[in-house]
Amino acid sequence: MLSKSTVALAGLLTAGTLLAGCSKETAAPAYPTPQATAASPQNATVANGVMMQGFYWDVPLSTPAGTWWQNLGAKATELKAAGITAMWIPPAYKGSGKNDVGYGVYDRYDLGEFNQKGTVATRYGTIGQLQSAIGALHGQGIQVYEDMVMNHLTSADNQELANNQYNVYTSFTYPGRNNTYSNYQWHWYNFSATQQAPNNGWYQWAAYDFQPYANGDAYDNLLGSEIRYNDINNANETIGWGNWITTKLNLDGYRLDATKHIQTTYLNRWLDAVKTNGRFAVSEAWFRNLQDMNNYAAATGGRTSLFDVPLHYTFADMSNGNGSWDMRGLQFAGFTEANGALSVSFVDNHDTDQTGGALFSPVSNLKMLAYAYILTREKGYPCVFYKDYYEYGLGAQLKKLMQVRQANAYGAATEYTSVNDADVYAYSRAGDASHKGLLVLLNDGGSSRSKGITTPFKSATLTDQTGNVSGTVTTNASGYATFSVPARGYAVWVPTGATTTMLPPTSGTTAVTFNVTYSNTTSGQDVYVVGSTAQLGSWNAASAIKLSGAAYPKWSGTVNLTSNTAVQYKYLRKDAAGNVLWEGGANRAFTPSGTTTTRTDTWQN
Repeated sequence: MLSKSTVALAGLLTAGTLLAGCSKETAAPAYPTPQATAASPQNATVANGVMMQGFYWDVPLSTPAGTWWQNLGAKATELKAAGITAMWIPPAYKGSGKNDVGYGVYDRYDLGEFNQKGTVATRYGTIGQLQSAIGALHGQGIQVYEDMVMNHLTSADNQELANNQYNVYTSFTYPGRNNTYSNYQWHWYNFSATQQAPNNGWYQWAAYDFQPYANGDAYDNLLGSEIRYNDINNANETIGWGNWITTKLNLDGYRLDATKHIQTTYLNRWLDAVKTNGRFAVSEAWFRNLQDMNNYAAATGGRTSLFDVPLHYTFADMSNGNGSWDMRGLQFAGFTEANGALSVSFVDNHDTDQTGGALFSPVSNLKMLAYAYILTREKGYPCVFYKDYYEYGLGAQLKKLMQVRQANAYGAATEYTSVNDADVYAYSRAGDASHKGLLVLLNDGGSSRSKGITTPFKSATLTDQTGNVSGTVTTNASGYATFSVPARGYAVWVPTGATTTMLPPTSGTTAVTFNVTYSNTTSGQDVYVVGSTAQLGSWNAASAIKLSGAAYPKWSGTVNLTSNTAVQYKYLRKDAAGNVLWEGGANRAFTPSGTTTTRTDTWQN
């Protein structure tokens, strides 16, 4: 959710509300009623994966690497090494101008390609730089989630008379794009209300079609012209756009903005139509109350993960207490504990960090304790904030925690309710056949502490992998020992001699013949294969392997790949000018073996 001016429902009514039918709309679609289903982890995520929010409010227009897209691309290798497995990128489409951070959406089909609103590039760069950044991230095996803003548009091209009552800027015709990619235009009857300069007053002519969750708080923080998804044309267009941008950018998933302001039954339909082939989705449904979170998870039927807002505010309370807060409040906390399979845990984000923003609630104190909590926990998909990693100087500590997470955060979890006290919180993971587990202690007190704990680790020697406590601790035959944690600090105790998983040998190569059937080409267009290894171009479209169309519509080519090494790949279409169309669907995957093998595929739409 972007930081918008708070507008109460009463303010909308005083602005002059007329709940009248719009003659140019079509009948409301009958979307199926969502069912509360058992949630399961979305299969786009990887074991013990960590997402990064790859931006913050008002990122610089230029960096030492160039634009923001170039900056993210340049950091792909180091982020992979640190343990980042997915990147949430900011809204990639044209906003109100060069300085717009992307949430003031003007044209969802302009990814920095057309001269509109006084600029070709968005705040983050051009479409070519964006695609190169995604290629670099994919080349390191990092998934990419795009920020999808679907509830409003801003900065219309022209003014028009809405409902024979209001002269408002609600006409979006996109002359600079001239119908490229889509000829859909937006007018007043596609919206329910709009916020207009110079006083940001609200004008409303149709009822909002989203549910008033949590006693009506869905009516706060509206912006621009609010889209009506009761209009089947808007509904279908937004699904079409979702599939278009997924293919255009080869996306692995989505972060959905301000979903309380989107008709929930339509959101479910959008997810069913767009989030296919194992792609991931997480929704920003900003509920402080855990029951409201659970209700929304039921209403969306497990289709989307949710950011754990209640857990963020628990961390904010810990931060504001700055040593006086009762650390037992971390026991079984938040939506992460209640529904871990659908939870994305986070400490801070662009909204909570933005001074003066409506959601400003930073975890300023004891922040690394909060990160140690989410990065070692059994449940939840943790998200690291770019600004914490790079701008606030926490990168080295976060990298160490992510490495510990990948090596040791496995197996059954234990909450030490009889051990924890007002200052110290303890939690362990028992490990599994390949990983030795861990014991984490968090201390918000002003002095170092020691705790006697019966761990899952019997007759084991443990060291603190964070480096915050020196020396070793050896447990007895029952797993009991006394463990230390520094003042206002954390420690992650890990058994020494951790088991490593043996990988198959990678020597030798396999001659892999790729065959794909695809007929949607014209003169000058060719089909290529590209993938996760250097031999397949490291997801860089410029380095993709060209296939032969001699047996058209079958395209074929043979590439020598390292044997017994897992590979992901996709096909793309490219012309001489470098215009690229990626096939849809999830990445294809296999492990080459033997001297030769053949992949026979059909292009995924």
